[in-house]
Amino acid sequence: MLNPRWYVVETHPRAESKAAQHLGRQGFATYLPRYLKRTRHARKIVTVAAPLFPRYLFVAIDLAGQRWRSIHSTIGVARLVCNGENPAVVTDAIVDRLRQRENEQGFVRLEQRPKFAPGAAVRVVDGAFAACIGLFEGVTDGQRVAILLELLGRKVRVVLDDLSVAAA
Repeated sequence: MLNPRWYVVETHPRAESKAAQHLGRQGFATYLPRYLKRTRHARKIVTVAAPLFPRYLFVAIDLAGQRWRSIHSTIGVARLVCNGENPAVVTDAIVDRLRQRENEQGFVRLEQRPKFAPGAAVRVVDGAFAACIGLFEGVTDGQRVAILLELLGRKVRVVLDDLSVAAA
């Protein structure tokens, strides 16, 4: 009778999906939490699926009933995280909480917190206002920030993508 528990597998760089696929072929249940990551590429901001824990994924193993040592030689797997000789157990609650935070597409929702405190000095890193210094005012819709820039002798409120500003 199988009584699987969750354990953590460390993968080779950018091989999380490959490792999960090969572990699945061996009969192991896996969980690879992913989220939508916004990145800048070729002057565009794109949204891509990325692992929540780069180089790690969860695998369900029944240590008494499954041949779990084969995990070490699975394609994409660097090692099974262990405490000494035994794999390190992850509580079911951790995996359950991650799954509860998933949206309809299966991506983990992350809290959007402002990177700056109101009134903090910020520098615009690209666009028409590149190299301008302003004051952080707040977050508009979670992905855009409002800043106050000194233009033509007065303060002007400008809304930019949150990747377009950095700490001054």
